[in-house]
Amino acid sequence: MNELSIPRPNNLDAFWMPYTDNKYYKDTPRMLARAVGMHYYTPENKEILDGTAGLWCSNAGHGRREIIEAIQRQAEILDFAPTFNLGHPIAFEAAARVAELTPPGLDHVFFTNSGSESADTALKIALAYQRARGQAQRVRLVGRERGYHGVGFGGMSVGGIGSNRKQFGAMLPYVDHLPHTHDPARNAYTRGQPAHGWELANQLENLVTLHGDTIAAVMVEPLAGSTGVLIPPVGYLERLRELCTKHGILLIYDEVITGFGRIGRDFGSERLGVYPDIMTMAKGLTNAAVPMGAVAVSDAVHDAVVHGIQNGIELFHGYTYSGHPLAAAAAIATMNIHRAEDLPGRAQAMEGYFEDAAQQMRGQPNVVDVRNFGLVAGIELAPRDGQPGARAMDVFRRCFDDGLLIRVTGDIVALSPPLIIEKPHVDRIFETLSDALRVVA
Repeated sequence: MNELSIPRPNNLDAFWMPYTDNKYYKDTPRMLARAVGMHYYTPENKEILDGTAGLWCSNAGHGRREIIEAIQRQAEILDFAPTFNLGHPIAFEAAARVAELTPPGLDHVFFTNSGSESADTALKIALAYQRARGQAQRVRLVGRERGYHGVGFGGMSVGGIGSNRKQFGAMLPYVDHLPHTHDPARNAYTRGQPAHGWELANQLENLVTLHGDTIAAVMVEPLAGSTGVLIPPVGYLERLRELCTKHGILLIYDEVITGFGRIGRDFGSERLGVYPDIMTMAKGLTNAAVPMGAVAVSDAVHDAVVHGIQNGIELFHGYTYSGHPLAAAAAIATMNIHRAEDLPGRAQAMEGYFEDAAQQMRGQPNVVDVRNFGLVAGIELAPRDGQPGARAMDVFRRCFDDGLLIRVTGDIVALSPPLIIEKPHVDRIFETLSDALRVVA
């Protein structure tokens, strides 16, 4: 591509950027202008290796012609159609394709436009389900400390990241939190699932004792990403599943990050061998080419709500863009790539090499922990005194300037590259990161 054809912004003032230090950024902007395969390019045409699949979402790499052409074709046929009391064929096709990938029994798909909308949708479905089965007193929702479920008020309330909540005052009522599972004293530098911490799931028993039969659902990420890559201890999810079943509580998995091959299977629940009643997804669903999310629910949950009344609307919930034609086209094309190229298999085949490279960060300056699972790694740094997050942000900026995109959350570097990654890319990611760690004090 000719450098002159790359778009350049003429004004930085109007766009209030999300999750960004706007004042700092607009004084020292770093731009991405185009992308293909494993790489972004700046307006100056500098190559940036994508170590994060965008934001955990471009699993098949960037600029995939199959997805681009599917969107173009669909735009010519049908640019938009409502799905309130009407339908269009491609939305049904996309839902059926998603249901082919989801674990057995999670066969009904409700479309949203993001992971945040998926989280709020899942929570509302859980409440509707409990009411439909005559358990209207079950209005309490349980999340987990350091959990992330998007930025809607439902997902934010059940989520447990303090910085995401403190500006906005009161959240939803009737919400409790389980303890997080991060235990570096016992589990530092673990490869895969840590050995210690399964017993933390037993805290759900304490909440049941406290609240009785008023808990509707528990929502957790099978592998927590946005908080800094927290991997479930061996036996933890099994125990949580056991307790939810015992007490009539729905188990909701937020698979926005772990869905579509990230940890070596179609969904994290398959890799971890523990299945939810409701599962959220987004990101890799369309390879991020068009915004789209979804919620898959079990037959029992779907049937209780849909057959809970004789006539009329069963669930008073939805979005103008639920099942949007262009998003549905992008999803189908993405799932075609997912199957044809066996992206989960590619992730699993690269997992060992990626793990070895990640664990070699042990001993680098200021590194206090490394954890990994599938094609996800978290490298935790010691914070600077009185400046939490500052060291990692400096590493982020140094890596970008050296041609690598990473993600940082607090003082944790999170890596989640596209699943098409090859060994030379892995080498470059960790060599560049190592160089940055040695330079940044």
